[in-house]
Amino acid sequence: MESGSTSETRSAAERVAPAQDGERRRVVITGLGAVSSLGPTVEALWEGLCAGRSGISPIERFDASGLRNATGGEVKELAALRLPPGVDPADLATRFALAAAREAVEDAGLTDRAGAERRGIAFATNFGGASLWERFSTSLMTAPEEADPADLAGYAFLSAAALAAECFGFAGPRATLSLSCSSGGAAIAWGLDTIRLGRADVVLAGGYDMLSLSALAGLSVLRTITAEKLRPFDKKRSGTIFGEGAGMLVLEEREHALARGARIYGEVCGAATNNNAYHVTAPDKRGEGLTQVVRAALADAAVAPEAIDYVNAHATGTKYHDVVETLAIKENLGERAYQVPVSSIKAATAHAMAAAGSLEAIACLLAIRDGVVPPTLNYEEPDPECDLDCVPNEAREARVTCALSISAGIGGNNAALILRRDEP
Repeated sequence: MESGSTSETRSAAERVAPAQDGERRRVVITGLGAVSSLGPTVEALWEGLCAGRSGISPIERFDASGLRNATGGEVKELAALRLPPGVDPADLATRFALAAAREAVEDAGLTDRAGAERRGIAFATNFGGASLWERFSTSLMTAPEEADPADLAGYAFLSAAALAAECFGFAGPRATLSLSCSSGGAAIAWGLDTIRLGRADVVLAGGYDMLSLSALAGLSVLRTITAEKLRPFDKKRSGTIFGEGAGMLVLEEREHALARGARIYGEVCGAATNNNAYHVTAPDKRGEGLTQVVRAALADAAVAPEAIDYVNAHATGTKYHDVVETLAIKENLGERAYQVPVSSIKAATAHAMAAAGSLEAIACLLAIRDGVVPPTLNYEEPDPECDLDCVPNEAREARVTCALSISAGIGGNNAALILRRDEP
């Protein structure tokens, strides 16, 4: 609970104005929430990652037999989702978002509504309420008289953020982003900027998506999906496998968090987003956009490359991306790149689309907390072009003080976050 909140202890001008004398408002993480193919909570996600388990399995919710790969990172424990009381959205993606948001808000101890106007929301999704769109469009083709316009309203990308604002009393700035698979990381970057600028003291930020036939059909056409295993950084990699879920984080101005005695997982000390300005779908094989977004995040954090001691890579298992990302890491970290563990959790969670970047940020924060870095699963044959320490197949103990999380997406959208242990 937020007794003695800054809304009571500071004047309105003090709360809204950025720090003076060139000092920026520092932003920390005080709450985490996750729904993934490894389970419906943060604890399930982290335990599965550290144990080296994969949540990729045959898709059961719809017939995927005609797709390039009939497996995915499907959330199986739907009955275990803890939605906010009195809320039961028809769309599964929104259910993922609200369940993860509830876990994060409760974890942060922000279950009251004090200072609601200083609490914002930044959600991100690629496909929104895809199940409702599919139901509506199928009805139009097969039984037009049964097509329900309410399904279109539920499909709207803003629905999950609007419901979250109502459920948790977050009445500050609100945004819904859709920046392909960099969306989750970009939402966290948006929240960071919003708090730094003094427009909010708290922002609930993260990404969510669900598996659907229409989404997987489109991604299959783009030839991003493998017919085999998802193998990040491995020489035999041939594509990715998609998943679903949500990752939500409570970002909070550090002094605000300290004033109410909140637990702090770590600090978001820098972030950057950009785009490759290259092609609508094809990757930039030179990796200039990824290189630049990591460089910009380091500069924003005022962190030297030598300070990075863990990289959570986007690494999707596609032929070109993993090479390009390796190049971007080397360009920014130099020789340090060979000394730092670099892992991808996508063979465990599958590629959770807009949720990927926020789930991976959570993994970074828990690596900082527990001194363990999650492994890259299905890593069997080293690739000379991906010659970093990829933490093959088993989690590893490692002291992590400062982590880099990289996200990228179809269409060339990129995001990078610098997360570090909280220090005075």
